[in-house]
Amino acid sequence: MATVRLPGLIDVHVHLREPGGEAKEDLDSGTAAALAGGVTMVLDMPNTRPPITGAPGLEAKRQAAARKARCDVGFYLGATAGNAAEAASLAGQAVGLKIYLDATYGPLRLYDPSAPGQSLASLIAHFQTWPAERPIAVHAEGPSAAMAIGLARCYGRRLHVCHVSLAAELALIRAAKAAGMAITCEVAPHHLFLGEADARRLGPYGAMRPPLATKADVAALWANLEAVDCLATDHAPHTRAEKEGPTPPPGVPGLETMLPLLLTAVSDGRLSLERLVELTHEAPRRIFRLPAQPDTWVEVDPGAAYTLGDGPQHTRCGWTPFAGMPVRGRVRRVVVRGQTAFEEGRVLSAPGTGRVVQPEPQQTLGR
Repeated sequence: MATVRLPGLIDVHVHLREPGGEAKEDLDSGTAAALAGGVTMVLDMPNTRPPITGAPGLEAKRQAAARKARCDVGFYLGATAGNAAEAASLAGQAVGLKIYLDATYGPLRLYDPSAPGQSLASLIAHFQTWPAERPIAVHAEGPSAAMAIGLARCYGRRLHVCHVSLAAELALIRAAKAAGMAITCEVAPHHLFLGEADARRLGPYGAMRPPLATKADVAALWANLEAVDCLATDHAPHTRAEKEGPTPPPGVPGLETMLPLLLTAVSDGRLSLERLVELTHEAPRRIFRLPAQPDTWVEVDPGAAYTLGDGPQHTRCGWTPFAGMPVRGRVRRVVVRGQTAFEEGRVLSAPGTGRVVQPEPQQTLGR
């Protein structure tokens, strides 16, 4: 079958693990995995070790990307109890502010149930000072989304809710949108294509946060996909040794599998190609005010049938929770700024050819 050309995908939620977790992934291997999956821009989360919470951390990430990134990359800032003013001053250099209200990899949880007053004061400071036109990203876990929605409503801030997995969470976001709030949300492919039965089958390799949901929740996500703004992998690799150890960490890789899974959904009639592009390119760029990538595209063979997990992978962790799943749709070639970056299984972009992206003024979007 003839190939189909798509715009380069933008993944707004990845964990490239650098600094501190390079045994799992780094800017080189993670951006290589992105290109292999048809992703030409990634937005990297700040819960590294040490976390990215200020100017020195951002600068170190920029320098590392200049040496190692193979596709374009942007960086979030992490919120802490004492960095509201500094974070706001750096808003033009970060793609968004990430507030962790629940447990996470690394020391970035802002809300401490044992000190609710102090935690709430810190949260209020961030919602008061972060620029109103820039997104604040939070997790959809338990009451966290409701707390963040309330703060965003009080202080007139834009909110982006990460990895929605439950019907109730999506209903809450729908209500906030209906009330006129500037709120967007994302869903991860593993919450669309896997469920709690897969978690039992996969054991530690199916452990993730939030956990895989019930059949009813998965069905609700598909049935209400029009209320979802974008799809993002939450690429969170861990080594096999960690996953098979006494305390397996939550998280799974996803950069190389998102597009084949979505193309399979297109083949099955569950998703249109136009909606795929909206969820993985147009909406991410609009929400985060990301710059255009001229002369950049992905060539896919929508008729190629194969099984995920067969053959080598570019992610350093070297495994996928989707191993053994039949899909239809393969990335054949990726072009970034007129140069072939990936072709027929081989990453051709050299380390350091990716660019660090920063948010653009609103009036420049849509070019």
